[in-house]
Amino acid sequence: MTPFAPHVYADRRRRAAEQAARAGLDGILVTPGPDMTYFLGYTSDTAAERLTLLVVPAAGTVSESAPDGITEALAVVPRLEAHDLERNAVGPVEVLAWSDGDDEHAAAGRQMRAGGRYAISDSAWALHVLALQRSLPGTSYEPFTLALPMLRAVKSSEEIARLAAAGAGADAVFAEIVQRPFAGRRESDVAAELDALLREHGHEQVDFTLVCAGANGADPHHDAGPTLIHEGDLVVLDFGGLADGYGSDTTRTVHVGEPTVEEREVHDVVRAAQQAGFEAVRPGAACQDVDRAARRVIDDAGYGEHFIHRTGHGIGLTTHEPPYMVEGEGLPIEAGMCFSVEPGIYLPGRFGVRIEDIVVAFPEDAPQGARRLNESPRELVVVG
Repeated sequence: MTPFAPHVYADRRRRAAEQAARAGLDGILVTPGPDMTYFLGYTSDTAAERLTLLVVPAAGTVSESAPDGITEALAVVPRLEAHDLERNAVGPVEVLAWSDGDDEHAAAGRQMRAGGRYAISDSAWALHVLALQRSLPGTSYEPFTLALPMLRAVKSSEEIARLAAAGAGADAVFAEIVQRPFAGRRESDVAAELDALLREHGHEQVDFTLVCAGANGADPHHDAGPTLIHEGDLVVLDFGGLADGYGSDTTRTVHVGEPTVEEREVHDVVRAAQQAGFEAVRPGAACQDVDRAARRVIDDAGYGEHFIHRTGHGIGLTTHEPPYMVEGEGLPIEAGMCFSVEPGIYLPGRFGVRIEDIVVAFPEDAPQGARRLNESPRELVVVG
């Protein structure tokens, strides 16, 4: 992905150090993957069994001599990777290189406080977490999702611009795919076209192209396979990936030929639920309020038992990340949060309907609520 300016990464590390201090942590431990990309603009290619770890101390343990006020962070990396990190990380970062045969976990532990409490990337290997525990007995670790759920949840204007571009690319894909034939083709054929179109419209990575025809639509995560699409099928299309490092994720349900009265009714209920979830994004709302608003519409229509998943998830450097729009999630929605609103109804053995948009909370052009980053038709589209 195109890196941001150096000060962006420095500011992210500074804000993370402040959040860690407020959460009573001694620091954060960042492992390769989206978290490291977020803080360094760098993605490690070294085998994951070799420890690569960015140690960011909590505010209050930051050296006053850090240049330009940058939060002092230390990257513990294999020697074979040190040059690559120093060349490709955006902005200054201190590097501690270790060689094969060294005790790299002990080396990392010397940068931490014995008995301290640290947040660590959700994707950290158990191999490394357990080895750090052995090196620093009494030190505790919590996943970012629990300890610092807001760490990457609030997006900057630059991040939102990338998410908007990814969403526009996904909308363009939908506009093209509905002009192509569905009847008589396999789900996998349509999925392959979605993959190619996403790449044509700016995606460097395609994460999923779900094509769920007829009864397969009642399985929210059905993988596109050899099923033939027939006249009369409802088809759920859920697709997305990364464009310039940021995610797209949209779902539309189309019908091959004219739908029945019942199929239109179910689609209309889901569309109303999706609108209700979108409108629930307002100052003072909690994440669970979005789920409650969408679910209420489906419950009232008599389909409550057939809405079998949460209403939404955050999106950013990955297509699924905090916050989650689900009952029990009391986190307040903040300006700059980006997440999906995607209710659905799934009738086993018959069909399913889902409609999904990515929305951004409280942008300047919609100060009282949210703005959609997907604008393809939410009405039931008839395809051939």
